[in-house]
Amino acid sequence: MASSPSTKSNFAPIKTRRAFEVICEQIREQLAAGTLKAGDKLPAERELAVEFQVSRSALREALRSLEVAGIIRNVKGAKGGAFVQTAEPDRIVQAMQDYVHLGDISLGELTEARLALQNIIVRLACARATETDLTELEAIAERTRQETSVEARYACAVEYYAVLARATKNRIFGIFVDSLSAILHEFVRGPDYETLQQSLIESRFKLVRHLRARDEEAAVAEMRKHLERVHRHVRKNSKAAASG
Repeated sequence: MASSPSTKSNFAPIKTRRAFEVICEQIREQLAAGTLKAGDKLPAERELAVEFQVSRSALREALRSLEVAGIIRNVKGAKGGAFVQTAEPDRIVQAMQDYVHLGDISLGELTEARLALQNIIVRLACARATETDLTELEAIAERTRQETSVEARYACAVEYYAVLARATKNRIFGIFVDSLSAILHEFVRGPDYETLQQSLIESRFKLVRHLRARDEEAAVAEMRKHLERVHRHVRKNSKAAASG
């Protein structure tokens, strides 16, 4: 990796019992202000410890915390150091999954969130989707039809929703959709899912036709019907598992 000059910083000295938390807070504040950007190299540990007026151990604890959070990456070697990370949506997806596991999110909440989110996505895609987007959605639906395993078909469904979100031209929606797809995967089980997938595939083709016709209300109605069908299936299997 090419040598990169350290970014000039303006950190304030710290006098606190939990110095590493304040270090993290200041670095996050400089990221928010744009003083630090993806790819920037932080000053060396010795320089940072002097500037913050903290021990090297407190500084290292802060850097470890920021690395775990995905904010920086530590590169070893003569040209290494602590570098500000580029954004990684996968970390957000994992964080949302962890939140669901820890917070005991209900199936009803998950469905409600998907209905609201997809309503917005479909409306935006109806206005913004290009022919390339629509052709790709059709190709994924057709590939889903050719797949034979449940897992392969689910992977195609995840890809379909990702492309649909991308058609909005707003990357934030893609992050939310990926997170909800990952969470839903844990719920979508059961002996009837393979049969259910047949109707879901047809629904995806219908949605593309509505999008191509720029028929917003028909597209929204098709997506709602699609998601409610999935919800009924998952709720049925959840009840069966609970009573089993």
